[in-house]
Amino acid sequence: MKKTLLVEGMSCGHCEMAVKKAVGALEGVESVVVDLGAKKVEVEGENLKDNLIKDAIEDAGYDVVEIK
Repeated sequence: MKKTLLVEGMSCGHCEMAVKKAVGALEGVESVVVDLGAKKVEVEGENLKDNLIKDAIEDAGYDVVEIK
């Protein structure tokens, strides 16, 4: 299963690492790819729950605008 999220507020390598760490800690997540230029986060894994991914990113200090 793959989810793509549009995330506002990410601008640097630290932002990328913070999001990867927060989302990567969730159960079922196999990979997290952050594209700072496109403001996208792609998450792959099993049984991914939108609300948990959104909460993890927002707890790290960023705004989730859309989940696909």
